[in-house]
Amino acid sequence: MISRLLAAAAMALCTTAYAAAADPENTLILELEDGNVIIELLPDLAPNHVERIKTLAREGFYDGVPFHRVIPGFMAQTGDPTGTGAGGSDYPDLKQEFNNEPHVRGIVSMARTMDPNSANSQFFIMFDAAPSLNRQYTVFGRVLDGMEYIDGLKAGTMQNNGAVSNPDRILKARIGADG
Repeated sequence: MISRLLAAAAMALCTTAYAAAADPENTLILELEDGNVIIELLPDLAPNHVERIKTLAREGFYDGVPFHRVIPGFMAQTGDPTGTGAGGSDYPDLKQEFNNEPHVRGIVSMARTMDPNSANSQFFIMFDAAPSLNRQYTVFGRVLDGMEYIDGLKAGTMQNNGAVSNPDRILKARIGADG
């Protein structure tokens, strides 16, 4: 019993230390009902997309926004305050910054329409690998800690394109450097 507790405590310390090692200015924290998701932002791969995410988080844009589309084994999408998948911010759309980072579990990437230069505020977190998305969507981050909270989100189905009724929400999004 004690050895299990010690092992669990050691694992928790390692996870916390790993998450704390990230650059606070390039760390996005999503506060969810069940716990925090720590995302390392990757400005070297997608500087304009990272800047947009940081701006919107600092403005409180993502606070209260639902995970409106969650497809088990694929991805969880958020960033649309209307919850329909058609909304975004008042900022102009971004030009694509496709890169070589693969879409694997924990990757955070910008959502868009069929137009590759239409990313605005919506993003998704990968549950599993989806090579068909590689170099088709802009990867701008990766989950460092809290993926279990993404795994626990209410989900839709493939039949309804992942639409979620009564979806989980981002309580607050913030940049690590802002405290």
